[in-house]
Amino acid sequence: MLSYRLDHAVLVITVERDPGIGGRADLANRITDLVDAHRPRPVVVVLSDEAAGGAAVSAVLRAHQFCARLGILMSVVTHSAPLRRMLENNADTRGLRLVVHARTDTAVTSSFAAAA
Repeated sequence: MLSYRLDHAVLVITVERDPGIGGRADLANRITDLVDAHRPRPVVVVLSDEAAGGAAVSAVLRAHQFCARLGILMSVVTHSAPLRRMLENNADTRGLRLVVHARTDTAVTSSFAAAA
């Protein structure tokens, strides 16, 4: 369902498929567990094309709320312009803003620079 790596001191989590409604909470918990284990590193969540469903988006937005409470910068990457708009429009605006990118390299570079 997901994989992760460190890239320039940034935690990069790739969601490989949409978990469906039944797996939404599990995905959100897996993301927040990784964030918690690697904090205070910034986080980039990459939504693959197969993960561009509503359950994955909901899990990512829940993880963003978790990151915002901890003061951890979180960015999301998706190739889909409609999905980027959906994320931006539904993100929690309290605390740290959710940053949405079209490219992973840009997200990692921006996150690394912001954390420096």
